[in-house]
Amino acid sequence: MNSDLYKKILIATDGSEQNQKAIEYGVDLAKISNAKVYPVYVVDTAAFSSIPMDSGWEMMYDLIKKEGREATDQVVKLAEEAGLECEPTILEGHPSHEIIDFANNNDIDVIVMGTLGKSGLDKFLLGSVAEKVIRNSPAPVLVVRGEEKKE
Repeated sequence: MNSDLYKKILIATDGSEQNQKAIEYGVDLAKISNAKVYPVYVVDTAAFSSIPMDSGWEMMYDLIKKEGREATDQVVKLAEEAGLECEPTILEGHPSHEIIDFANNNDIDVIVMGTLGKSGLDKFLLGSVAEKVIRNSPAPVLVVRGEEKKE
């Protein structure tokens, strides 16, 4: 079965094991649609706002960017194995805002992302990137519930 519904698919990744299922769904959807895949990782710069800018800050920032490259490389590997065109991107800013802006600026047809499936008070108090993207994105959003790590 092939579809022309999606030509550009953004797969938001944070590099976590819980996000793996969303990556697989996104690549499978791209395979069905023969779509171009855009793996996107966002360095959350708000997390740095309270840290003084010194060599420790730079080192932490470099580590997070490296994590972003590794996370997008994982998606690239799966996409290329599936014979798909892929264009990874690392952005900086607030994750939900950056994901939506990227989708708008690149005519993305669908956003695929994961969630831990938090519920109840956690969800109410913390919110989530996925929830903010769902509420504010003009593009359709496919949220794939991840599996919580069992300890």
